[in-house]
Amino acid sequence: MDKRVEQQPGLERHDRDEGLAHLPSSWKPERCHRVALIFQGGGALGAYQAGVYEALHEAGIEPDWVTGVSIGAINAAIIAGNPRNRRIERLRQFWDRITERRIWAYTPDGDIYRRARNAASAMMTMSQGQPGFFKPHPVNPWLSPAGAATATSFYDTTPLKETLQELVDFDMVNEQACRFAVGAVNVLTGNFIYFDNSRQTIRPEHIMASGALPPSLPMVKIGTDYYWDGGIVSNTPLQHLLDQDDGMNTLVFQVDLFSARGTLPRDMEDVLGRHKDIMYSSRTRLTTDVYRKLQTWKMHLRTALDKIPEALLTNEEAELKKELASLPAINIVQMIYQQKAYEGHAKDHEFSGTSMREHWASGYEDTKRTLGQRHWLEMPIGGSGITIHDVHRLNDV
Repeated sequence: MDKRVEQQPGLERHDRDEGLAHLPSSWKPERCHRVALIFQGGGALGAYQAGVYEALHEAGIEPDWVTGVSIGAINAAIIAGNPRNRRIERLRQFWDRITERRIWAYTPDGDIYRRARNAASAMMTMSQGQPGFFKPHPVNPWLSPAGAATATSFYDTTPLKETLQELVDFDMVNEQACRFAVGAVNVLTGNFIYFDNSRQTIRPEHIMASGALPPSLPMVKIGTDYYWDGGIVSNTPLQHLLDQDDGMNTLVFQVDLFSARGTLPRDMEDVLGRHKDIMYSSRTRLTTDVYRKLQTWKMHLRTALDKIPEALLTNEEAELKKELASLPAINIVQMIYQQKAYEGHAKDHEFSGTSMREHWASGYEDTKRTLGQRHWLEMPIGGSGITIHDVHRLNDV
């Protein structure tokens, strides 16, 4: 496929002021009002999302909406908080920085050696933290008195705050040229919440809260409340987009890092890995099934209202009939990271540079293959609900 999506039939250019580089001027399918990037959490696997964005960027597809959870929140913030011409550079800086530690001088070829090397890398992460991301507390939480700053997590995320302040222009995020939201969980109430730049001023703490996975990382205080990683409740923020009910036709690129589909475990390493995949895999299927049912009932209601004479409708019913006359079209293009044979259950905290580059390349190649299915970019007929495409299944769900 040619790199430039603008050469594909059925696509149109949405031109805006090119002097404002941070505005998401991009190519969209016909009848598409916005392009959304949805990033799942997954720690070290998040480099896959950077590769996905790089391929979309090359194709001239830029998001009007970007949202994420955990590591997805960090990637989303870097994209929303930089001009288009610097987004790839900033993503590279982040991922090179947090994976700069050298693990082995040389790794022999073969799965058994890569598995051993990855295990060593994960152990180094646990013992030393990651540059520009998190570092161990000077006192182990089990040895800290209750209420102490070091008593509720193993690591300090001050390095992440410094990294975010350097790589993300939060003034740009809050200009709302690109809709931005990240998910977190209120520690006291257990409620899931989205920090959205259309509702509040986004600061580094909101990104850190979305990725504060206990017990490793500390809860983050925002206002009078404390927050943990949104992945505890839901590892994908797709629901936030669908809940908008704003009638906008949307092309969604959903980028997941854990696959709900897998193989039967054969040893304890497989069990731990499969358990993590299932626990953190996207709820996309459940979310879309519920949305489809809701759309179906809306269509039935519209049909029923059409049979009632206008004179007999109340003002509220007439307004509802008008709204139901133009239900939005949602097209979800899903990319799901496919685990390598030598990756163990620690794949989400194995931050070696080699693995990072592999993850990035996988995201890039998967997206190129996905964009090669040109008809997948077309918007469904309005009112038909949701269509979903997945390059790894090569058929519609």
